[in-house]
Amino acid sequence: MPTSFEKRRAELGDRLRRLRVDAGYETGKDFATAIGWNAPKVSKIENGRQTVGDDDLDAWVAAVGGPPELAAQLREQLVEVRDAHASWKDKVRDGHRARQEESIAREARALRIRAVDLRIISGLLQTPEYARHTLLAHARIHGGGQDLTEAVRARMQRQQILYEPGRTIELLTSEAALRYPNAPREVMIGQVHKLLALLGTPNIRFGIIPADVVVPYPVTSDFWVVDDVAMVETPEGEHIASDVDPYHEVADLLWTVAAEGDAARAVLLRVLDSLTRAAPPG
Repeated sequence: MPTSFEKRRAELGDRLRRLRVDAGYETGKDFATAIGWNAPKVSKIENGRQTVGDDDLDAWVAAVGGPPELAAQLREQLVEVRDAHASWKDKVRDGHRARQEESIAREARALRIRAVDLRIISGLLQTPEYARHTLLAHARIHGGGQDLTEAVRARMQRQQILYEPGRTIELLTSEAALRYPNAPREVMIGQVHKLLALLGTPNIRFGIIPADVVVPYPVTSDFWVVDDVAMVETPEGEHIASDVDPYHEVADLLWTVAAEGDAARAVLLRVLDSLTRAAPPG
């Protein structure tokens, strides 16, 4: 089922489509040419896959010859779309399980998932122990730690999608996420073993950016692109981006320096060796 945010965004997109047609633009391509945009942007907005921006909304109204009162109505509707997208902090205050279950539903519908997690291991790849430490860290800041066990169980359930055919999954992390961990050494050793075991899994592209490469773009926040929705995580919370294309572009750049296959295995083994040698004698 679509979320309230997705439903409201689709409703706004459909209203904009009808305004475009009523103004005499038979196709989105014709409208895009007239307004100076690319056709995919018009299509994404009208089909509820991209949130229209304030300036874009003004340009749309001007192009269809809409009166000031129409602009005001549409802006109110846009505010409702944004309000429907509650922050990640608001969602998890009452517990993390519901947020994980929302991800299960979204990812089950997805045909393509691209995760760029350079500061943490992707939730789709985490061990239960690593997931517990990660969710506990979030709970210290945002609250919602009362259902931690259920949230970990739901996060593990999300990982079943890795073994289901019919979709493309690209998961990118960095050596730094393993070198500067948020869990004890013994947990990290288990996490690295899991990543090694997942190498070569069909339908999954896994990459790790080595610590000694020059990164082609300074990523300041981890992000996911699920079909045509980009989600960006910051300390404040999780936010839906208004335009998904820049995130695809950044992901493409980062993959050019990522280690994959045997090269990724070499990075993981190097990290594992470091963790093992650093362990106190048993």
